[in-house]
Amino acid sequence: MTWRDFFDRDHALYVSARHKLLHADLVAKGVAAHIPSPNSQILDYGCGEALGAPYLAERCAKLFLFDTAPSVRAKLVAANVARPNVAVLDEAAVAAIPDASLDMIVIVSVLQYIAEAEFARMLGTFHDKLKDDGRLVLADIIPKDVSPIDDARALLQFGLQGGFLTAATIGLARTALSDYRTLRTQYGLSTYDEADMREILADHDFTCERAARNIGHNQKRMTFVARKAAEVD
Repeated sequence: MTWRDFFDRDHALYVSARHKLLHADLVAKGVAAHIPSPNSQILDYGCGEALGAPYLAERCAKLFLFDTAPSVRAKLVAANVARPNVAVLDEAAVAAIPDASLDMIVIVSVLQYIAEAEFARMLGTFHDKLKDDGRLVLADIIPKDVSPIDDARALLQFGLQGGFLTAATIGLARTALSDYRTLRTQYGLSTYDEADMREILADHDFTCERAARNIGHNQKRMTFVARKAAEVD
């Protein structure tokens, strides 16, 4: 089993329906804060079920949703069929997006599940698809010094604030015995310090700054806003 296989079926990363909804709301509002204007065309890359898509669709001209898992894309199509400014894309459709046409690309809580070589390939695509003044928002990046214990504490705090502490406690125990734990042990998670992220982005002709707040409940993780580096004549 791979990470893609894991996310292409039902999983228990969300400890309850309330956790799932609160997380979606938090992420949608965090992403919306970075939208350049109501006329923006946005790609949410690796969007998952994108329960916050209605919120984002009201704040931009066009919202493209992409996820690698076919079962997730099917859910996205069904959930957004009545929204004319939302389009669900597969890999071929992402590749067919005209170059220099997107105002923003956002990728939330995805990079930990892919290898650095795949990340580098993605950055090449993102650079091509963004307008010269477009922005790339990379969110929920795990620093090298953040441990699973830190993640567990952040979830419990979120559960306490959101009214699902009991479910969070039970969910953590369930995760310890799940395929997620097995995959994390087998493949690990990709982690990046701030200096690493700046260097990788610079290697692909992006400048970046770290956002004041991470998009998500865990503020030990990081969000970066990158832009194409200015060309020198």
